[in-house]
Amino acid sequence: MSQECEGPYRAQADSVPWAAGGTVVVLVALLGGVAVYAFGCALAAVNPLLAIGVNVVAAGGVAPTAWRWRFTPVVRWVLAGAAAAVVLGWIAVIVYQLS
Repeated sequence: MSQECEGPYRAQADSVPWAAGGTVVVLVALLGGVAVYAFGCALAAVNPLLAIGVNVVAAGGVAPTAWRWRFTPVVRWVLAGAAAAVVLGWIAVIVYQLS
C-alpha cells in the first residue's frame, strides 16, 4: 500500500543533479558578478567608503536568509552562485580600484 501512495516519482536520497546545478551556479555567478562589479564601481566613483558600506550592509542583510535556505534543493545552487558572484565582484572592484 505504501508504494502506491508514493507513486513512481519519489525523490532519491543520493541523486544530486550536479550538471544542472553546476550550470545554475556558473550562470548566476557570472550574471551576479557583473552586477556586483558594476554597482561597486559606480558607487566607488562617488565615494569609496559608500561602496564598501552599501556592499557590506547588503551582504549582511541577505546572509541570514541565505543561511536558512542553504539546504533547499533548487535554491542551494542559486545561493552558491550568488555567494561566488559577491566574492568575485568584490575582488574585481578591488583590483580595478587599485590599478
